[in-house]
Amino acid sequence: MMLSRNILFGGVLCLLVIAAALISFLWTPFDITQMDIPNKLQKPGAIHWFGTDHFGRDIFSMIMVGARTSLAVALVAVGIGMGLGIPLGLWAAANSGSWLDELIMRGNDLIFAFPSLVIAILITAILGPSAVNAILAIGIFNIPVFARLTRAGALPLWQRDFILAARVAGKSHARISAEHILPNVANLLIVQGTIQFSLGILAEAGLSYVGLGAQPPTPSWGRMLADAQTMVSFAPHLALIPGLAIITSVLGLNLLGDGLRDYLDPKIRVMRS
Repeated sequence: MMLSRNILFGGVLCLLVIAAALISFLWTPFDITQMDIPNKLQKPGAIHWFGTDHFGRDIFSMIMVGARTSLAVALVAVGIGMGLGIPLGLWAAANSGSWLDELIMRGNDLIFAFPSLVIAILITAILGPSAVNAILAIGIFNIPVFARLTRAGALPLWQRDFILAARVAGKSHARISAEHILPNVANLLIVQGTIQFSLGILAEAGLSYVGLGAQPPTPSWGRMLADAQTMVSFAPHLALIPGLAIITSVLGLNLLGDGLRDYLDPKIRVMRS
């Protein structure tokens, strides 16, 4: 089966953002820590491709480093959600109907009752605003997402003949979950992972916009938008460019997730073959 246009186009957009983030570790056109007040608020041109901000810093360089911040926060946050949510979902499915299953699900409901922004405010009120605390807030919100999805995908499998055969063979619930259940729900988790990755980028931008994410001098797309909101009338590129960076990242990940869903779904694969 050939890769769909969604996978190809989404993959290209994602690779562009990842490449910008990786290259920023080694090179940026200008030093983002150096202010150049005489050249502030320049429009995009030959020297400063995306223009300069109100401190004279090169926006293209800040976008590159900001990509590093957004991807790192979203990646670690999704890793926390998958690392804790998947085992909880497998555990709940293996003990379906028990008090343990009920406890895990009600705990997920409790976390779902509070949006990630509210959790972030609570965490930063105690620990202070930072990228690490933004990771914690987004990661905590991702745990019930993966726990619910894993449990929903695993429950029907426990009634299948190959699982019953594994139980007759004396395998424990933990071993069955690792060897038989998890590989069969991996496609669901991969697709959801790309979706949560895009939502993580949006959440990081939102938290940075209200001052709860990465702190200066670390660039962040969300904080770039916040800094630009009072200058949109005479320097629209200050808001347009970080906004397009966020759109590109989220669009690429959503297209990639949509394409992977179609590619990994065996029913759709049979229909198209």
